[in-house]
Amino acid sequence: MKIIGINGSPHRQGDTTLLLQTALDAATGEGTETEMIFVAEILEKVKTPFCKGCANPCPATCYRGTIYEDILKTLGEADGLLVGSPVYFGEISAQLKSFWDRTRRLRTEKRLINVVGGALSVGGARFGGQETTLQAIHNMMLVQGMIVVGDGYPDNDAGHFGAAAQHAASNDKHALKRAVILGKRVATVARATTALRMWR
Repeated sequence: MKIIGINGSPHRQGDTTLLLQTALDAATGEGTETEMIFVAEILEKVKTPFCKGCANPCPATCYRGTIYEDILKTLGEADGLLVGSPVYFGEISAQLKSFWDRTRRLRTEKRLINVVGGALSVGGARFGGQETTLQAIHNMMLVQGMIVVGDGYPDNDAGHFGAAAQHAASNDKHALKRAVILGKRVATVARATTALRMWR
């Protein structure tokens, strides 16, 4: 069992990292292996950081032999993904959008079908676009055929759409609690659906 955190923030140390790491630590506590990927750092290492839609299906020519190839191979072997982004104009960061657009090859190969996904977001204010950002992440996951998890139970609330924090996330106790619940939920659902990914 492996769950990967995809960090869409341009800052390695910040609110998104804290929220994602909290969720990943909770998933680790459920007996899963975890890893965090910083998309901004990956984009800095490739010549073309965004998808040009050069062909359909994606031939992967733009990133073959680069760090992107290794990262996408890792994503294609994951049981769960926790995707986090700061809110930029009510949406995900440009870094996360650019990174995810380059997963077209995974969609062609159906590598993310039935992979379990959870979303996390951080905004500058209590009502700072977190939910629209979470829904944007869900949309990306749904196009890949992933299993999206949101709220849990009335007494085990991961947030209706995922974990959402207000800056500074370290002071947002509700968000940190929900990140823990979301991490556990992704791990639990991923374990329960293992057979659905056996064909990969």
